[in-house]
Amino acid sequence: MSGRAPLRTATAGTLVVILATLVLAVDQFTKYLALQHLPLEQPVHVIGNVLIFFRITNAGAAFSLGEHVTWLFTIALAVVALVIIWLVGTRVRSRAWAIILGLLLGGVLGNLTDRLIREPGFAVGHVVDFINTPWMMPATYNVADMFITTMMVGVAILVLIGLRLDGTREKRATGDATIED
Repeated sequence: MSGRAPLRTATAGTLVVILATLVLAVDQFTKYLALQHLPLEQPVHVIGNVLIFFRITNAGAAFSLGEHVTWLFTIALAVVALVIIWLVGTRVRSRAWAIILGLLLGGVLGNLTDRLIREPGFAVGHVVDFINTPWMMPATYNVADMFITTMMVGVAILVLIGLRLDGTREKRATGDATIED
């Protein structure tokens, strides 16, 4: 375990709430700007072909998969948000986990908000996507998607390095003996 004391439940929760709120606010504000200022399905080249704003509404998941079962994505996002909240309230004492889960929760809440409040209606709303980087991937996405994707990579890294939710590290076998970092 590192030299830092584990976070208290209230501290971990506060950190997660602050980060999730910031990501949610930035996501919803950028979507508001996209809706107000970007034409629907017409490219706006911001930096040549490196960064293009291309506003669409997405009923499905990544690459518009599952367009006819939008309500399933609403349920999945709600379940993920509840699991994160439960983990933070009961298990998370690690700063790294609190930061990653707070940013992930903000992204999840950003897209969940779209599913709940946008057309065509409650729980089946379409997500506003507007960022396109064709050199990187053939997809159009939003700020929430960026946080969901990068924080899932962060989760994978924390799992791979053996950092537990409580801030301790997994014991690793080295030869005949086991050590704890």
